[in-house]
Amino acid sequence: MRARDVGLASCHTCGLLLHLPSAAHTHCPRCGADMHYRKPNSISTTWAFLLAAIIAYLPANLYPVMTVVSLGQSQSDTIMSGVIYLLVHGDWPLALIVFVASVLVPLLKMLSLVYLLITVQRKSHLRSRQRTRLYRIVELVGRWSMVDIFVVALLVALVNVGNVATIEPGAGGIAFAAVVILTMFAATSFDPRLIWDN
Repeated sequence: MRARDVGLASCHTCGLLLHLPSAAHTHCPRCGADMHYRKPNSISTTWAFLLAAIIAYLPANLYPVMTVVSLGQSQSDTIMSGVIYLLVHGDWPLALIVFVASVLVPLLKMLSLVYLLITVQRKSHLRSRQRTRLYRIVELVGRWSMVDIFVVALLVALVNVGNVATIEPGAGGIAFAAVVILTMFAATSFDPRLIWDN
């Protein structure tokens, strides 16, 4: 039996469990947020954010993330060219970290959200507990995906020595930031309780 079956719903913001009338539109007495049995338009909103993230994923990997100008010479690097540069220079642990954090994790987050959305829309009742765990992992990892953008922002802010050396952000960095933010919004807009409704 679900909480919804007995008229109970939890607040999306603070988690307070309340009894809702059948025509459920009220406000949480603790935090004032709107109360619903399920997040309104959760599936369509999540799809919209996710498709935008998938579109932004291509330029994030094809365009330079940053351009380093040192003593008059300019070098632009994409995420993968940076990984290859680190591998060639013997920094394979750092190359592995950059590859996993910048290429693999965003791709796996998007694939996981696609899987969750498709299984919810197909009303699958298989492996609900594992899918809920998968959602929790996606939501947790989303917060740490901005580390790469912070590194680029710090380098741009700190390395600016006039004609000697400067670092400029590239279009790939902006697209990567968009991917991270859009996947975070997609994970937040998805209602994991839909997994159990089937």
